[in-house]
Amino acid sequence: MNKVLLMLLCTFTAFAQKIPVADLQIKLNPGATEELMYGFADGDRIIFTIEADGSAISEAAVTEYPAALKYKGQNVKEEKKEFTVQGNSVYVFKFVNTTKGKRNCRVTIQRVPKRSETKNFNTAVKWIKVQDTLWTSVTKDVVVGYDTLHRQKTRRVIASEKKYEEMVFDKSQRVNAKSSFKGTRSGLSFSLPANTVSKDETKKVVAWAYWVGVGEESNEFWKQNRKLITGAVQGAVSYFTSPLGGIAAGAITNLMLPVNGEDVEYALVNDQNYKLFLEEKAYRSFDNGKGIAGYKRVTDADKLQGKFNIALANDNLMQPVDVNVKVSVIIEHIKYKDEKYTDKTITPRYGKKIVREPSVVVKEIAVPVGK
Repeated sequence: MNKVLLMLLCTFTAFAQKIPVADLQIKLNPGATEELMYGFADGDRIIFTIEADGSAISEAAVTEYPAALKYKGQNVKEEKKEFTVQGNSVYVFKFVNTTKGKRNCRVTIQRVPKRSETKNFNTAVKWIKVQDTLWTSVTKDVVVGYDTLHRQKTRRVIASEKKYEEMVFDKSQRVNAKSSFKGTRSGLSFSLPANTVSKDETKKVVAWAYWVGVGEESNEFWKQNRKLITGAVQGAVSYFTSPLGGIAAGAITNLMLPVNGEDVEYALVNDQNYKLFLEEKAYRSFDNGKGIAGYKRVTDADKLQGKFNIALANDNLMQPVDVNVKVSVIIEHIKYKDEKYTDKTITPRYGKKIVREPSVVVKEIAVPVGK
């Protein structure tokens, strides 16, 4: 015999070998259903045989998982079927007894591999979890366009805004010496301009400063400071007119002060502490100092309105002192007006539309164990 033909014959014999998968006696109680699941390799030929022991089996079916029906028989006594497997697959063998009596049958399942490498294919079945996307059609309100509406409106806007200095206090006070036996403590009281707010304008104190100076020495230095300020701001846009206004505005940080002359102890206090001061009791102050002259800028929000006192004390034995106190405020003045403008409103327009929405579900499927 030709050697090549002999080799082909041997190979065909090896591939055509029937490999048993199942050889079972199945007992079906009345109304019972029995299912068998096995995995098969691509190209396998399945040989399925069923023989009823006695009365026929109500139903027998073979399905390629999950739902491809390959065979279905009714009142089966004896049947032999063959199926060819496309791709590695799981087959379900189902037996049903719809009668009131018991039914028995013998079932054999064999596989004939197409290729030698699948000869030892594991026909057991395992369950694995996989994700699946389901698409659902729903009706939704979606934007189909936009409507634009223009309307004339009126709003309040700033017509003008300016700041300016206002000298609200300029007064002198004599403070007695110790030898006068008339008391060496005195002071001056002043009030800041009240804020005004109306529909058309607002006036608010945004900062202020005070000056305390003793005698002609401090007056001379005040004049020198004024000359310097006048020269500095000449030809420039400025809203303060005095050295104290420059301090209050924050545009000037230092003023010249005298070093020779009589001094005075001073403190910025409220009414309650001013009374304690005059009674020579312990008191608290917002600011204090001692010298021939001094000044202070105030911007704290809680100190921009109301009444204040400059408390003065002279510790000189024989010499009374004349103390000048000045207070300048910076006022912010804003005027308002009505302004017409066009307001644009864009409103989405909605309509019904059928859309498909995905949802991912996890399910278990049967697959062959295989190699």
